[in-house]
Amino acid sequence: MANPAPELYLENQLCFPLYAASRLTTKIYTPFLEELGITYPQYLVMLTLWQFQEQSVKSIGERLFLESNTLTPLLKRLEQKDLIQRIRSKTDERTVMISLTQAGMELKEKALEVPKKIVESFHDNTISEEEIFSFQKTLFKLLNVLDKKVSE
Repeated sequence: MANPAPELYLENQLCFPLYAASRLTTKIYTPFLEELGITYPQYLVMLTLWQFQEQSVKSIGERLFLESNTLTPLLKRLEQKDLIQRIRSKTDERTVMISLTQAGMELKEKALEVPKKIVESFHDNTISEEEIFSFQKTLFKLLNVLDKKVSE
């Protein structure tokens, strides 16, 4: 019996290729990040700290679209690895500030090659570097739209 509901076909779902591409991309990152001794979510936290230096937990969560209950265990593990330090704000005790340790700053030098290796991993005759970066811009637009919808 033919399926009369093509809107329910897997290949017609926007969410599926995003989900699958995210999972496969994270797998590509794994060996490079294992060399750094961190996971992909920990790498994302480190990226925000390398770019913006000291930040509150709330600020990091907003940048990464993560809730505090997801972020806190990540931060604890990074602190155990001596890559970050968590300090209560002197002006507002409810706010926890996150900053890099010396080891966290040094890890940045080792991580500099990761983005280049990832782009090289994506290289294929069927997709150009230009298409990849165009897709990235589109994904950021979609991310902003979705964030607004979820926040409403």
